This record gives sequence, structure tokens and C-alpha cells, in this order.
Amino acid sequence: MKRTIISKLGAARGGERRRGAIDIDCAPSGHQNRLHMSPPVRRINGFSLVEVTFALGVAAFCLIVLLGLLAVGLKTQQASMQQTTANAIMSMILGDLRADVRLPPGQASKEGNSGFGLHGHWLAVSTPDTIYFTNQAKMTGNLNATTAPADAAFRAKVTYLFPPNASTSVATVNVSWPAAVDPATTIPAGLVKTFIAVNR
Repeated sequence: MKRTIISKLGAARGGERRRGAIDIDCAPSGHQNRLHMSPPVRRINGFSLVEVTFALGVAAFCLIVLLGLLAVGLKTQQASMQQTTANAIMSMILGDLRADVRLPPGQASKEGNSGFGLHGHWLAVSTPDTIYFTNQAKMTGNLNATTAPADAAFRAKVTYLFPPNASTSVATVNVSWPAAVDPATTIPAGLVKTFIAVNR
């Protein structure tokens, strides 16, 4: 089927215009019409295998770093909790030693009822006192026990520096953990020290 298209052809500079006929062979289906033509297949953008592998590698590296930081954070938190408990134990011992100062005539010390049994130990300066505590800062076992009890987590050692005089009593207090480690022979995992001077 042939269709005739009339086109206008003009000269370059206003010359005589000619009309000519151009015959175009058209298929009967009419696919030459742009409105009826199907759009060309477009390439869909996506990730290549190399890009996906690279992205997974970066994600894995970040996860490994985060897991490493998690372990460090947990260890720091545990050390902080042990430090806080050791400071609480030290405060209780200092309060107990302050309760064992010189009393007015006619008054008896209440330290033996509510304390750790340190009453009168200011005079025994040659022998330090050792007290064991649990993770909840509660005394466990006997005073000056030779071995740490099974539930002991902290070891407190009270060293009296010289015999008390009429005005001052002086001592050092060391709280270390774990309780099974003796700080005199082995370096413990943690240690807190303080010095006390009680005005009597």
C-alpha cells in the first residue's frame, strides 16, 4: 500500500517553490505511527555483584568494631561497679573505726553490736585486721579468717599505724578484689586505699 505525501521544497533564497510527491511504502499494521509504537526497552539501574560485596564488607567491618566496643564497655562497667562497692565498704569501715574512739566515762562501745568487731583493735597495732565482704558489701566469714569464704568478693585490710594517743588514732584501709588474692603477695584486679586519722 503506497501513500503519497506532498511536500513543499523551497529554493535556498526565495526561489521558485516546487511541489513534489514522495511515495512511502507503509505496512498495513501502521507501526510507523509514533503513537502506536511500543517504547524501547530501558535498562533498569541496579547494583552489581562487586558493589554488593563491597557494601557487605563495610557492614561486616562496622559490626566487628561495634562488638569489640561492646566488650570494652561491659568490662568498664563491671570495673566501675566493683570500684563503687569497694568505696562503700571503705566508708563502712571508716565509720566503724570512728565509732571506736575514746568514749566518755560510763559509756560502752556499741561497735561490737553493729560493727565488724573492731572494738579495741586500735591498740593491736602489730596485727592488721582482715575482713571479707560479698558483692552486696556485706561482711562474710569471721574477722581475720585465714582463708577467704566461698561467697567473698572483696578483702579489706585495716592496718593500725601506731598506738593511739589521747587525741588521734591513725590507720590505713585497703580494699581489694577478688578476695582470694592477697595484695601482699599478688597484684589484685583492683585496689582502693585510704588513710584515716580519727580525732579522739
